[in-house]
Amino acid sequence: MKKTLFLAALVLISAGCMAQKASVNKAKSLILQEEPDYDQARQLIGAALQNEETKDQANTWYVAGLVGYQQREQAERDRMIGKVPDQDQVGQAIMESYDYWMKADEIAMTPTLDKKGREVVDTKTRNNIAKKLFDLYDKQDFVKYGIHLNEQRDFRGAYNVFMRHLTMPDLPMMQEESFQSKMQKDTIYAQYEYYAALFAIQAQMHDEAIAILERMKTGAYEPVAVNQFLYQEYVEKKDTANFVRVLQEAMVQFPQEPWFLQNLINYYIFSGQEQAAIDYLAQAIERDPSVAQYHLIKGNLNANQSNNEAALADYDKALELDPKLADAVAGKGRVYYNQAVKMNEDAAYIQDQKAYKQALADMNEMFKKSLPFFEKAHEMDPENRDFMITLKTLYYRFHMDDKYEAIQEKLNN
Repeated sequence: MKKTLFLAALVLISAGCMAQKASVNKAKSLILQEEPDYDQARQLIGAALQNEETKDQANTWYVAGLVGYQQREQAERDRMIGKVPDQDQVGQAIMESYDYWMKADEIAMTPTLDKKGREVVDTKTRNNIAKKLFDLYDKQDFVKYGIHLNEQRDFRGAYNVFMRHLTMPDLPMMQEESFQSKMQKDTIYAQYEYYAALFAIQAQMHDEAIAILERMKTGAYEPVAVNQFLYQEYVEKKDTANFVRVLQEAMVQFPQEPWFLQNLINYYIFSGQEQAAIDYLAQAIERDPSVAQYHLIKGNLNANQSNNEAALADYDKALELDPKLADAVAGKGRVYYNQAVKMNEDAAYIQDQKAYKQALADMNEMFKKSLPFFEKAHEMDPENRDFMITLKTLYYRFHMDDKYEAIQEKLNN
């Protein structure tokens, strides 16, 4: 009697297992038939993923991923006959496929014992997954979906989708030469990395953005912008040590880009380390004295410290190296303008009327001395508002009404 009950229990267990395997096969047939039923297939495969007998089988997870993949294939066929597929539905389908297939591969490559007691893995399932993932990579399905999410301002989602595409060449299953030869990390790949970093920045995912930018900072794709974004991300995290490091490294890597040196110097100035700012500038000039921007910045530093003659010499050197450097021309004008402002302040303390009038006359001459430099700078860079604002002040001071009105109208516009 007990033996009969035991055999009956085995039959029931076997029947239950067979029923779940049949559900997996049924789900597969539903998505491969002429009129696919994806909803019913998902219900069947969902039950199989929960069942003790089938949830740890690679084929169950493989078929689960196949549902979304076939839905994407259907969308491609619809597109060819003029039907517009639902981008969100298709995108979610391939994301679903990816996640299921990662689990399927994990199970497939976990060694089990065969009938002879040898450890074996399921390379057939891995190869099937790899071929389909390569198809998604080759046709840039994740990239297309990521761009769609970006347009919907779902930046976190766009980042996650792009990372699916970007990490695919490094998956163990994709290391065969037949795949690797077609998954090279070329300029297009770098462009997608850059976009992923921008999505992460917009999503306030600072650690994720930094990880990508750190990898890209010495590469060939938009290296200046990459380093600028990397600096700004460290600033967002209030990570002083790292943003200073980025500026120091980029200053050497891009000597013709004064942005990095300027920000480094600004940091040292505003943190009360002006001597460090001067030292870095001196190093930069010693390393490459032919960079006009370095002399311009040195002129600005000297002008800030009222070292007027030194500032004028620096601006002249900058213009010698780059005659089109409008900021250097304006810098010379600013030296005279600031001296005039100081003279005006000092004149307020003069008691003697004759001396006071002379001081005002000298002040006006100094303002007049600055005027042609700002006019020339404005002519060289007519859209610079700082130049226009200073010119407006000077035209008003000297009752140059026509020029004042013209510059005022330009500022208003």
